Amino acid sequence: MALLDRVQKDMVEAMKAKEETRLGAVRMLKAALMKYKADNMKDADEAAEIRIVESLLKQRKESADMFRKGGRPELAGKEEAESKILEVYLPAGAGDEEVDAAIAAAIAETGIGSLKQMGQLMNAVKAKLAGKRVDGKALSDKVRGRLS
Repeated sequence: MALLDRVQKDMVEAMKAKEETRLGAVRMLKAALMKYKADNMKDADEAAEIRIVESLLKQRKESADMFRKGGRPELAGKEEAESKILEVYLPAGAGDEEVDAAIAAAIAETGIGSLKQMGQLMNAVKAKLAGKRVDGKALSDKVRGRLS
């Protein structure tokens, strides 16, 4: 089932159940998918859908941090609740062991051992983890730790 169809179905369910937070998050996702479709004159492929959801998740997390710093924990809680709802639409994330194994395999294959070549190693690791969701910053930190 295409993500847009799934989102539409979930939106109807949220309306019927009167789940305001879920409805707001799903509407936001649908709007982002429709904007992509209008901007590019075609439906989003799976990679574009994942990028859209990840971008919305990043926005929610940044907003929650800003609200916490601003002394508005109730709004931060709302943003975090929306984040949990949006995470359902992403593929499973790679576990720590899987990421470590991919880094070790990429180092073994490429023979890279210096920070100067970190970009090449990152590309090799990302290729090994293709199709899995990985936080880029966390991956970068792990690779940097391995190379230091």
